[in-house]
Amino acid sequence: MRAAVLTEFGAPLTVREVPDPEPRGGEVLVEVLAACVLPYAAEVFSGAREYPLVPPVIPGTGAVGRIARLGPDATRLRVGDLVWCDPTVRSRDDALTPDIALQGWSARGDNGAKLARHLHDGAFAALMRVPTENVHPLPAEAGEDPARWAALTVHGVPYGGLLAGGLAAGETLLVSGATGNFGSSAIAVAFAMGAGRVVAPGRDKDTLALLAERFGPRLRPVVLTGDEEADRTAMTAAAEGPVDLVIDLLSPSAPSTVTRAAAMTVREFGRVVLMGGVGMLGGADLALPYPWIMRNSITVRGQWMLPRTANPGLVRLFATGAVDLAAERVRAFALDEVNEAIAHAQAHGGPFDRTILMPGA
Repeated sequence: MRAAVLTEFGAPLTVREVPDPEPRGGEVLVEVLAACVLPYAAEVFSGAREYPLVPPVIPGTGAVGRIARLGPDATRLRVGDLVWCDPTVRSRDDALTPDIALQGWSARGDNGAKLARHLHDGAFAALMRVPTENVHPLPAEAGEDPARWAALTVHGVPYGGLLAGGLAAGETLLVSGATGNFGSSAIAVAFAMGAGRVVAPGRDKDTLALLAERFGPRLRPVVLTGDEEADRTAMTAAAEGPVDLVIDLLSPSAPSTVTRAAAMTVREFGRVVLMGGVGMLGGADLALPYPWIMRNSITVRGQWMLPRTANPGLVRLFATGAVDLAAERVRAFALDEVNEAIAHAQAHGGPFDRTILMPGA
């Protein structure tokens, strides 16, 4: 098969013939139709983010595809089925605290790296070997525009965080990092889940105006100044009532003060979910005041990706139109154009911009 291979960090990906993957017990073989190229992919492939990929490797996280071959443990799936491939792979030998890897992308700890070595290659290829439990059926209409449905990769991240935070219908959510690719997705998913209003802080006035135009008066934009106290006051005022939940999706380049200003808008008994990359590239760590957390009974938790059982709900948000895929700005690239796709994703990382690689095109 043909695949895009990262031969070394800092080098362009190379498209070449590689052996077809051979699925083992508990795995399926998927023909990849469309895979999302994340806006920070160039930082991963350059080595700037120091992700634990081991070249040579076929990268790529998550895909829309069709089942090409099944293992003996699959009882509902059929060859030819249209599916979503969740990249969040979990070890099977510890149900309580499984090790985790993102197939073709990243891993957590030494045991996660061991898992990543087994499922070494990702979605930038004609075929991909995937654990059976990571394959989820899609409705027929997804086959008409798989590039648009590949945005599941992005929307799944905030969906996992909003589920972890227990977002309830009618609640007010504050999205820290709202003008980014993942943050803007969090807004769309939150409204689909029934959020009453969403506070959207950011520095880019034009992007905030774009978000306000799309989502209407329930979206409350706030222009950040960099003054932590002033920004917290402005965000609190924009909510026009208690902030029930804060989700942080800021990139590693953001200062921790921005996350703290957003987190401390949450009400008594409120919840804060951390999903971004603040501190990953150095800089000050997040420091939340112990007395504030304790006396206000604040829940602060981290969340990486989404649980496996959440995937059917994520697919339903797309299938029912609760998340409007028509608003996505999709640019698709053939496999031979993978390096152009990576550059395009880096330059177009704003709200609802999707860069998609289509290996079979």
